[in-house]
Amino acid sequence: MRREKLERKIAKKTAFSRRATSRDSRERDLFPREIRKKFCRFCQDKVEVIDYKDITRLSKFITERKKILSRRISGNCARHQRKISHAIKRARILALV
Repeated sequence: MRREKLERKIAKKTAFSRRATSRDSRERDLFPREIRKKFCRFCQDKVEVIDYKDITRLSKFITERKKILSRRISGNCARHQRKISHAIKRARILALV
């Protein structure tokens, strides 16, 4: 019974799609992976000050090309993301990062 319903859903999706998709991608559409909610590490640890001299903490929020990670990727709140970006920019000027 359940398999028949799934096959009907797959048939509906493929009937109107512009290109043929593989079975794996169709199954991904039907059963989306559970996404964990990202959280602000600074709010969780109740950090008051983000210091530009704390390179170990700042390095978690930059790529290997030294670009600042976005909020969407890092999971920070807006307030702490602004403070992080300001601290990283200061560290760049002083050549700490």
